[in-house]
Amino acid sequence: MSAPDRKTAARNRCSAVLELDVRNHPGVMTHICGLFARRAYNVEGIACVPLGDGTTSRAWLLVNEDERLEQVVKQVEKLQDVMEVRRHDGGHGVFENLQPFLVS
Repeated sequence: MSAPDRKTAARNRCSAVLELDVRNHPGVMTHICGLFARRAYNVEGIACVPLGDGTTSRAWLLVNEDERLEQVVKQVEKLQDVMEVRRHDGGHGVFENLQPFLVS
């Protein structure tokens, strides 16, 4: 396994991806990221795209896996603009597919 592949495998073991369906309006990502910031929980990566007619968006958050994550997910689910949260342990194709574009 090459060095970049080992780094990706190690990151996937200790990371999770949260997939959120949210109402799309100015400030929604500020609310979500603000919740993480207030709990001193770092978001390692963010990807977000509008869905359908643009009234909703899908966001993926790459976060470190630790004992606090379950509680943070419960709090994210309570945000008014968050319609659904799905958790993917060990990484997700969204960030893996972006990796070649981000390595210098």
